[in-house]
Amino acid sequence: MACCNVETIFGLGNIGRKLQVFPSHNYKASVISCVAVGPSQTPQVPWKLVFHEKERSLLSNEKYGIYGGKFVPETLISPLTKLDYEFNSALRDPLFQMELEVTLRDYVGRETPLYFAQRLTDYYKSINRGTGPDIYLKREDLNHGGAHKINNAIAQAMLAKRMGCKSVMAATGAGQHGVATAAACAKLSLECTIFMGSLDMERQPSNVLLMKHLGAKVKSVNGNFKDAVSEGIRNWVNDLETSYFLAGAAVGPHPCPTMVREFQSIIGKETRKQAMEKWGGKPDVLVACVGSGSNALGLFHEFILDQDVRLIGVEAGGTGLDSGKHSATMARGEVGVYHGAMSYLLQDEEGQIIGPHSIGVGLEYPGVSPELSYLKDIGRAEFSSVTDEQALEAYKRLCRLEGIFPALESSHALAFLGKLCSTLKDGEKVVVNLSGRGDKDAAAVFNHTPKHE
Repeated sequence: MACCNVETIFGLGNIGRKLQVFPSHNYKASVISCVAVGPSQTPQVPWKLVFHEKERSLLSNEKYGIYGGKFVPETLISPLTKLDYEFNSALRDPLFQMELEVTLRDYVGRETPLYFAQRLTDYYKSINRGTGPDIYLKREDLNHGGAHKINNAIAQAMLAKRMGCKSVMAATGAGQHGVATAAACAKLSLECTIFMGSLDMERQPSNVLLMKHLGAKVKSVNGNFKDAVSEGIRNWVNDLETSYFLAGAAVGPHPCPTMVREFQSIIGKETRKQAMEKWGGKPDVLVACVGSGSNALGLFHEFILDQDVRLIGVEAGGTGLDSGKHSATMARGEVGVYHGAMSYLLQDEEGQIIGPHSIGVGLEYPGVSPELSYLKDIGRAEFSSVTDEQALEAYKRLCRLEGIFPALESSHALAFLGKLCSTLKDGEKVVVNLSGRGDKDAAAVFNHTPKHE
């Protein structure tokens, strides 16, 4: 068989076809060709979850059960291998780690507070006969740039400079990763190009303006986030020697998902420390919205081995799971390959990508992190979904009860409290990752006309 081109093997655009990858599973993939480095092509049973150091090592590898790997053209194997080497070298370099720690503290503004939402707690207790959990918010919205994205962006930009790259490329959906990358590049004197879907640019004009103020070139791509990612990858492939593709989502070929997870894991590490300081124990439940998975894994990863801590990811249910307009990959997706890795995907019977929808622009991606896919299969993480309307109500509720305006993406996690709180005991501790602030969404929420049945 002839070697496939970059479009086909990397899963760019909506190219795909049905494929029996593993005899024991009906998997689909947009890739089958000359290079497929990653999951072994033999039947596998999801790993039994055993909580010891060997398991922690497994969760740090390029594969998570059957998920992850590198499904890429041969031209990308060498630069990805180099990136993996440089990433691991940086993790072992005390000087890099010290510089990153200082930058996160003095530039990003870490650590972010673990905030007790007293009035939000009282609200849910009032509708549950005076009992219910104590609700805490991990305030990633207070980071420089207004979201968790800067944690990973500044670290990878530092890595790019360490590798001698002169320019950085990135793709963004809601614009928060674009703003974070542009800021990091401005600080480190790197050229910056951001690819953004035309539909997303219309919905998030303030972030487009901020990226331009920060000196980035913003290139419009017809479509939304998935299309922007594809275009960013195409451009990176054309300039592998001097450019760096700065991934902001926990998807793509290894080592990209692992890097994003690792640089975001500071969220969970701080949460553990702060919880011990505030109430002398661990949280009982962690809740985070799930688009591709960067903020969820940032909070969850520190607690994966703590069996007594529930991990709950909340997806975008859009206008309803049966409407076809949602981004609930875990609820309605099937296993396949897209953008270079195996994970759950929204796809049709032919393996073609189904366009995602959410009022939270940053949740509109048809795939999800390989690591989250694995955690779903072994039952370590739970997943649910809320609708656009529920997320909008949660946005307004936090504004009025706590004086905090959350991003619409984070509002999905907040909306799930309506289902969760009545199931928990009085005084249990819930931490919601407030992954970003809602400046960018304020007009959309204010002007939204509620849909009535």
